[in-house]
Amino acid sequence: MLTLFRWLLRLTVGLILVMVIATVLVWYFATRSLPDYNANYQMAGLSGPVEIVRSTENVPHIFGASDADVFFALGVAHAQDRLFQMTVLRRAAQGRLAEIYGASAFRGDDLARRLGLYRHARESLAAQDDYTKAALEAYSAGVNEWIAQINRDAAGRGAPEFFLFPDEIAAWKPADSLAVLKLVAATSSSAIRTEVLNARLSIARSDIGPQLAALPGDAPLPDYASLFPGARLMPPAPDADAPSWDEALAGYLDPGLGLSATAFAAAPDRTAAQGSILANSPEGPLTAPSLWYLARLELQQGGVIGGTIPGIPAVLSGRNTGLAWGVTPAGIDDADLFIEELQPGDITRHRGVDGWTDFTSRREVIRIRDGEDQPITLRWTANGAVLPGVDFDLADVTPRGHVAALAWTGASDDDATMSGLIGLMRAPDRSTAATALAQVTTPALQVTMADRDGVGQQLAGRAPRRDTAHPTGGRMPAPGWEPASSWQGLAPAAEILGSALPGQAGADGIVLATGEGAVGPRLARLTRLAEDREVQSRDSFIAIQLDVVSPAARSLLPLVGADLWFTGEPAATGTPERQRQDALNLLAEWDGEMNEHLPEPAIYSAWMLALQDRLIRDELGPLSEDITALYPSFIEAVFRNRNGAAAWCDVAQSAPVEDCATIARQSLDAAILDLTDRYGPDVTTWRWGDVHVATQFHPSLGHLPGLSWVVNLSQSTSGDGFTLAQGGLLGSGANPFRNVTGAGYRGVYDLADPDSSVFIISTGQSGHPLSRHYDDLAELWRRGEYIGMSLDPELARAAATGITRLTPPTE
Repeated sequence: MLTLFRWLLRLTVGLILVMVIATVLVWYFATRSLPDYNANYQMAGLSGPVEIVRSTENVPHIFGASDADVFFALGVAHAQDRLFQMTVLRRAAQGRLAEIYGASAFRGDDLARRLGLYRHARESLAAQDDYTKAALEAYSAGVNEWIAQINRDAAGRGAPEFFLFPDEIAAWKPADSLAVLKLVAATSSSAIRTEVLNARLSIARSDIGPQLAALPGDAPLPDYASLFPGARLMPPAPDADAPSWDEALAGYLDPGLGLSATAFAAAPDRTAAQGSILANSPEGPLTAPSLWYLARLELQQGGVIGGTIPGIPAVLSGRNTGLAWGVTPAGIDDADLFIEELQPGDITRHRGVDGWTDFTSRREVIRIRDGEDQPITLRWTANGAVLPGVDFDLADVTPRGHVAALAWTGASDDDATMSGLIGLMRAPDRSTAATALAQVTTPALQVTMADRDGVGQQLAGRAPRRDTAHPTGGRMPAPGWEPASSWQGLAPAAEILGSALPGQAGADGIVLATGEGAVGPRLARLTRLAEDREVQSRDSFIAIQLDVVSPAARSLLPLVGADLWFTGEPAATGTPERQRQDALNLLAEWDGEMNEHLPEPAIYSAWMLALQDRLIRDELGPLSEDITALYPSFIEAVFRNRNGAAAWCDVAQSAPVEDCATIARQSLDAAILDLTDRYGPDVTTWRWGDVHVATQFHPSLGHLPGLSWVVNLSQSTSGDGFTLAQGGLLGSGANPFRNVTGAGYRGVYDLADPDSSVFIISTGQSGHPLSRHYDDLAELWRRGEYIGMSLDPELARAAATGITRLTPPTE
């Protein structure tokens, strides 16, 4: 027995030692990839010395003798802090994520190949102007020199993720930056999902279905089935392999998801200091690290500072010495789906405008880590690329014997958008910026600008020309063989839409943009806040940018609760009736502020989700499972009985005829029951922040046990999907109130005192989980705080916490 005890003791001690040694080795190799910001490097490709001065928050201020050297150093800085993220973004655009992630990434790779993101990017390189080509070349050289430096110094492969996802780091090419921009453009548009949803609603209930997603003023849509007489539409089938929210963001961005933003500006005569002010907050999926990266470039014509995306050598939102700008996805319909009929007996041919014709096709192979390579056949019609039925629920709207093809403005081989964006950041004033923006194709952007003389906006990008006889107006898939369905080329979006998008500079000196159209609730709230004050300041702009009052809540609660307020005798404590009364009493006094410390936002949000589900479930059946977003305009139409919409309140499967007040009360009771199960019976102790948690998910490591708590950032947040400080909800799953979208970047630029301008991102500058700069800005972001964005070189050097010096190689 004593001998056994000794051997067990030795084995235990040995295992502990092995674990300690393994932990030390992992820590050593992981920390080897942390860059030294106080270092000197000799790098080929430079024409002179360059300094990368790091501020306290790790914002690089880059000083060089030429613009090419500055772009070179930006490539170095991006690669130092976000190399793995850059390679993942590139792979997502190339359709090569499965090579490192395995079979789970196959569907995303397949879609990227069919969209041709990298192919169109590579072809568009020739369309860039000479300055942009030189910037792309210099930036690529900087990234590659840092990769070479990592290899020479055995610096942990540049990021700890490369140890878990081993693969050779290919050299960065100018086309790679264009491909990342294409990926951003593909993610910006939600046109495909909107078309499919409209068609599915029409199939489910052709008489009232499309009312769900329609906005006031939208033209009626045709019955979708009538577009394909005699064709057989298959019943909707659940997609068991559909990726979750986190899985879909394996490449940080998800084509078709849709991005948003707010931007607003005030002219000098509307500001306290008599100088223009501009604020911008681009919004998208919350990831760790953030998609955004702060940087300052000292170019020959002056300094530029603001938000960049790793992989793209341009400040997309920011200011220079004379101009401030902010970008908002324009929200235009830049894509159309076409239903193409296959020739009976020959699936290699389809019905075109002039009869049966061959597909254009090509074979490619998707390599899969730990799996067999998968060959795919890419096909095109005259209308665009053929997409498989598994994407965007296309199978539910594609008749048997047909396939769906996509036309998209981004499927262009002469896309000079990068030149337009680099030209924008170099422009000294609004007039020059407008000229540069004429080069933009996709994504279509509403660009808000401010200079010393005033403010303005420009709609940049291209939009399709559609025939006035188009069968669906581009709002649902259309028969691909009908001539009226086909696009008639592209034109500047401003030429096609005219004044259809709101927010042009007016006599009052205020311009606004949210990218949601003239009737959007966020634009209405922004308009009110901006116009309520005669004189604006930097601090008032910050307050508007951080506003968490939900216009949706303010408009819906008086309608939905109209017949429920203060009704019935006081109920006994602890009863469901008393809970309902307490909840209604709280909501009756609430101003719609979605504050994380209040119970009212939780009650309201749970109530509205339960109400919408109850309204649509019996009418739409399984389709209701896929409707995860709240549609305030639909609920408002129902409770105002617009065009007989109150019919949605009656539950078709029940014998009684339910009215809207009954459905509202039943939905509130269901919401209270759900929240009681989560947080107890006392409604006054519930807190919005307990359910509205922003989990900034690491796309590569966030799902791994033991690592998730290190790499994922979780914080309670205020707001919802309709507040100016956006906190978009997941809408499904165990916690439908999880905050999954928000402003990854916020900036406020004051041209009266430019160095008092401020900005922030949602995580930290570094993508390295062991860096102190991985999450050091996250808490500031959550609290609505900012950091300074000065262009004063002396101030940058005085506050430097590290200076990296790059020099050309000595002979």
